[in-house]
Amino acid sequence: MLLRVGTRGSRLSLVQTDMVVEKIRRANPGVEIERKTITTSGDVDRTTPLFSISQKGIFEKEVDQAVLEGKVDFAVHSMKDVPTLLSAKLTIASVPERGATGDVLVSKGGKLLKELGDGKTVGTSSLLRAAQLRRLRPTLRADPIRGNVDTRVEKVERGEFDAVILAEAGLARLGMMDRVAERLSLDDFMPAPGQGALAVIARRDNSRLIDILKTVELPSTRAEAEAERELVKVLEGGCKVPVGAIASAKRDTIQLTASIFSMDGKQRLTATRSGPADHPAMIGKSAGEELLKQGAKRIEETWRTVYR
Repeated sequence: MLLRVGTRGSRLSLVQTDMVVEKIRRANPGVEIERKTITTSGDVDRTTPLFSISQKGIFEKEVDQAVLEGKVDFAVHSMKDVPTLLSAKLTIASVPERGATGDVLVSKGGKLLKELGDGKTVGTSSLLRAAQLRRLRPTLRADPIRGNVDTRVEKVERGEFDAVILAEAGLARLGMMDRVAERLSLDDFMPAPGQGALAVIARRDNSRLIDILKTVELPSTRAEAEAERELVKVLEGGCKVPVGAIASAKRDTIQLTASIFSMDGKQRLTATRSGPADHPAMIGKSAGEELLKQGAKRIEETWRTVYR
């Protein structure tokens, strides 16, 4: 059986796709998989700050369209980049084992975050990371940065930035953990929902393919991702929300902690919910509703000016 997988051309996307493909091959002897690289709008525009782009799924849209049109059979994405509302004809067919969930600091000379001098520049494409950086180190500059993981690390080495904050999972998958100066505490830097997880996308009506893709799924990671994605769905009001979330599924229980921050990082709303692991969306919905009760919409409104 021959399958075609679509992916972006970035090195991380290729590595992540190959990881999943190898797992599928091992679990399904006789299945052959060809890789097709697809250029996305996010790859074409390498200068506009990500947070100022109103279109969602800029790194996935063209790849998912290829799945819809039958040009490829499935696609592998970083879960945190997948919009909460997919086409009705698509589904997250499989969620493999999750990688590291936290953020790391890559800095000039291997300095820790607390060692960076006032006014030093820290690159990040994430409003969530920028807010948390301002909360912890208000005298540092959080500057927008574009490019793949390799490019961002190179910008630090060339002195364009004093440091960058990146997802640990990406650096680990690329074999670049030797560039990490510091693992950042989850208490100080709550990750984006879905960080470290992968989403395998397929057509909803392709049941035979979905059965094959399910062979590489880890149910606990699926539960964590569903809880975190439901939280975002509750909070989103047509605006990308800088919310942090981390779920942990162990045995029959799942716990979700979520936070939303003001632009300067001084205000932080937090909600924690736990419950049965077989009802992750219920946990995400409850945590989202708690943040709304605390005033999340009011904080969201202060962020809308960033997108204009």
